[in-house]
Amino acid sequence: MKNVGFIGVGYMGYGIAKNILKNKNNLFVIANKNRSPIEKIVNEGAVEVNSYEELCSKNLDCLFLCVTNTPIAHSIIEIIYPLLNSDTVIIDITTHNQSGSIEANKIFKNKNISYIECPVMGGPVQAEEGVLGGIVGASEEDFKRAEIFLKAFCKDYFYFGEVGMGAKSKLLNNFLTLGNATLIVHMIKSAEKFNIDLKKLYDVARLGSGDSAALSRIFDNLLKNDYTGFKFTAKNSHKDMSYIQDLLKDMPDAEKLAKDTKDFYKDAMDNGHGELFISELIKK
Repeated sequence: MKNVGFIGVGYMGYGIAKNILKNKNNLFVIANKNRSPIEKIVNEGAVEVNSYEELCSKNLDCLFLCVTNTPIAHSIIEIIYPLLNSDTVIIDITTHNQSGSIEANKIFKNKNISYIECPVMGGPVQAEEGVLGGIVGASEEDFKRAEIFLKAFCKDYFYFGEVGMGAKSKLLNNFLTLGNATLIVHMIKSAEKFNIDLKKLYDVARLGSGDSAALSRIFDNLLKNDYTGFKFTAKNSHKDMSYIQDLLKDMPDAEKLAKDTKDFYKDAMDNGHGELFISELIKK
């Protein structure tokens, strides 16, 4: 039984934390603005702490960080790294910009703390089921130390090399995923304008090379009049696409595609729809 801390028990973090508990670990969590997942995980056996100092005093074998973006992650890291002992393994689920995890690793190395970046593929449902895909960047030694924890919430995980490679690989994966989801939103909006039967259009799309997990996530719910199938917000999509555009700045064609997709989500935010899921933008 290990002592595991978790910062960021939200949409994604809750499912990951739940699987840490299922693997019979002691789990310590700290609340953010959304109390609902905290209350759920505490009812399932986690212990809530009231401060980073209290969290870091729990003789942690592992500490998970699962927050919204690089600036938030860095602000937390600056607080916690002096409080941790060098035996703690950091597993950072945050989707960083191309240098965010590299900078985080440098901070933790000041105390010889092992740092593993592990952004994931999958959504909240896959997180709860423990079947996420992990995209790992770390030293080989730190990667091996982290595997016992990765197995708790990942169906599979992929080691891409040193810290930074995981972040870049994740951003390229999201370039495909968010680009695909955005095209599906535009396809549905266009089909509705032309009064095309959505069920038939879905059946046609599934038979061709346009079939994808994003297509199923959006359409399976949409056909039940539920527009929440793709549980990733416009605000987070804009953040990721900003990171992706920066990553691709020396590749003009790819950078333009990233910018066009980013601008779609920027418009959604400007119109007050930043907290809506991607699939909810179909009706906006």
